[in-house]
Amino acid sequence: MRLHGCKQYFLFLLASVLLASCSGEQKFQDLDDYMAKTRARPGGKIEPMPVLQVHEIFKYSAMTLRSPFDPPSTVVAKHTSGKIAVKPATNRSKQVLETKSFASLSMVGSLQRGGTLSALISDGEEIHRVSLGSYLGKNHGQIVVIDEYRTEVIEIIPDGDGGWVERPRSLPLKENK
Repeated sequence: MRLHGCKQYFLFLLASVLLASCSGEQKFQDLDDYMAKTRARPGGKIEPMPVLQVHEIFKYSAMTLRSPFDPPSTVVAKHTSGKIAVKPATNRSKQVLETKSFASLSMVGSLQRGGTLSALISDGEEIHRVSLGSYLGKNHGQIVVIDEYRTEVIEIIPDGDGGWVERPRSLPLKENK
């Protein structure tokens, strides 16, 4: 029984200490004053949400035209007396670099083996060795000149009237910087 009374006494003592600590002078009066001033200030205005503009959807329909990021080149027509003088070779199998756009290709070097000069062309993923007569680019481009500093290509593109025209292009040697 004595133990039970001691427990009660201890709980009573603990409760009185807790109550005494809460009821004394306030130690945080400055904090309470600051909070009261802050609550007394008028609230700010929240600006309304901006009205979102609905933009008209633009559908790009010039996929078959020259890319605006390719440098312009002079188109030289090769028509003679109403006959189509230029036509892409469709009876051959496509080469690897013909799946890449001309703008994504760059010449990174050249090799000479047995008196024949070959160009090293990068497609951004791999480096390919090409020679005269090889095809590259999506516009039936065929390599006509290779030297140490550039590779010249003749592309065959539609002229818009159902015919074809040749367009000269060049891949200069890309220098490391």
